[in-house]
Amino acid sequence: MATKKASKKSRSRKSTRKYSDAAGKSVETEMKAMKEGKLKSGSGKKVTSRKQAIAIGLSEARKAGEKVPPK
Repeated sequence: MATKKASKKSRSRKSTRKYSDAAGKSVETEMKAMKEGKLKSGSGKKVTSRKQAIAIGLSEARKAGEKVPPK
């Protein structure tokens, strides 16, 4: 009895960069600042959330005119 291999459909897409290199650097610097305890939110409180640090980095990149998708 011959078994047939199930053909896998290629679900992978071509990966294109969502962010520019400069935007990645911006996020990287904000993450470092968060880990050092120096990153503050708009209200002046310390940022402890990883997601919030990334959002701040992307926001800074948008202000600088880098390639970043809209909110």
